[in-house]
Amino acid sequence: MFFKKKTNTAPGKIRLRFPPSPTGPVHIGTMRTMLFNYLFAKQHGGEIVLRIEDTDKERSKLEWVQNIIDELHWLGITWNEGPDIGGKFGPYKQSQRSDIYKKYLKKLLAENTAYYCDCSAEELEAKRQDQQSRGLAPKYDGKCRNLHKTSGVIRFKIHERKVKFHDLVRGDVEFDMALLGDIVIAKDLETPLYHFAVVVDDFEMKISHIIRGEDHLSNTPKQILLQEAFGFYQPEYAHIPLLLNPNKSKMSKRAGDVAVSDYHNNGYLPEAVVNFMALLGWNPGTEKEIFSLQELVKEFSLERVQKAGAVFNVQRLDFINATYIRKKTPAQLVQLSGPYIPETAKNMPPKTLEKIMATCQSRMKKLSDVTELADYLFADTLQYDKNLLKWKEMQDNDVKEALLLCDKTAQGMGKWNAKELEKKFIAVAEEFNTAKGYPVQNKGYVLWPLRVALSGKQASAGPFEIADILGKEKTLQRIHNALDKLG
Repeated sequence: MFFKKKTNTAPGKIRLRFPPSPTGPVHIGTMRTMLFNYLFAKQHGGEIVLRIEDTDKERSKLEWVQNIIDELHWLGITWNEGPDIGGKFGPYKQSQRSDIYKKYLKKLLAENTAYYCDCSAEELEAKRQDQQSRGLAPKYDGKCRNLHKTSGVIRFKIHERKVKFHDLVRGDVEFDMALLGDIVIAKDLETPLYHFAVVVDDFEMKISHIIRGEDHLSNTPKQILLQEAFGFYQPEYAHIPLLLNPNKSKMSKRAGDVAVSDYHNNGYLPEAVVNFMALLGWNPGTEKEIFSLQELVKEFSLERVQKAGAVFNVQRLDFINATYIRKKTPAQLVQLSGPYIPETAKNMPPKTLEKIMATCQSRMKKLSDVTELADYLFADTLQYDKNLLKWKEMQDNDVKEALLLCDKTAQGMGKWNAKELEKKFIAVAEEFNTAKGYPVQNKGYVLWPLRVALSGKQASAGPFEIADILGKEKTLQRIHNALDKLG
């Protein structure tokens, strides 16, 4: 027999884990998986462990551990167990648990359910190619299984049978282990590999539920056999769909932004990213799309997690993010948009910056959009073609007349605010249209040249809001500059 009767019962309390590998900036798909773990745990009054799986010593780096922690904090996804670090819960690290793994490896070796294998890489590759040439599934042929070697990698003896388990998303799943062969679980006693380390950790940390990506589905039977060899309980499993590009290919770095920090740095709000991630593979069962984290905790369920891949649609993220931006006050947007406001503009009075945000807010999809949407409000000079100043059939002389009238009107203004500016310039535009024989209701003959003179853009905020933000002096200067363009 290669497995024991379970002697350890599953923990009574619901406990889940976040187990990222620090081999690069944390992937949006990894974070989505951690979010699902968080929602499930919170909904059931459970606990969460953050465990850094850094057994890959060559690729794991401290900077990526910090990236994981920073982005979890940014999103508000918390854990409630770990080593004390300055009064806060830190993460467990597999690299610091080698004595625990060694104890369990020795146990398997002593009980002859694992063994040393010193077959060379060249020998294994030759066997693999031979098996493939004969139409066989490539697997280790068991050469060292009964030779009692004392060095080499450590292999776990796979019992050739079918392994069945119930997945909370996919239902009943079955694997034929006869197709697999004995698997390597450690390079040596000091260097455990993934399958072995996670089985030991999940038992030691009393993990009750494992929610992870479907790419781990084929790993589950191997881990179940290890659990059986130790007499461990079997956690509940739920394998959620992978993230896909719009063309249904697996989401990878070659396809664009995939790190959480990409969205953080590009001006997405954390509550929008959480909301968006929750909808990747989970269906609330209604038309509702906007959920707070608290609402997600209440409404999330594994029963509504789909089996098919979840298409990552950045337009949907933009829509959700824009919705959250519109809920902010201009003062909040000033604070949030700090990294995207030019350094030269950060000395502007707070109220002026708030007015700038108010002009952009309805058109912003992400915070970084303020850089482009409000560049003319931050600039000292504007660059644009003089023909942009023309409204419909207007000629240069018509535009000059309109701008000279705007100049005279602006110079005569006393109170300078958007409301007063609008009242005065609307009246002036009607007088101008009457004198020129233009339709009175079409204010564009005055207001278009004025707006372009102040913004230099085809599309921008209205001229009254712009003039209010620029102030009288700068408004007059830009009108003069426009007149200079016209000669």
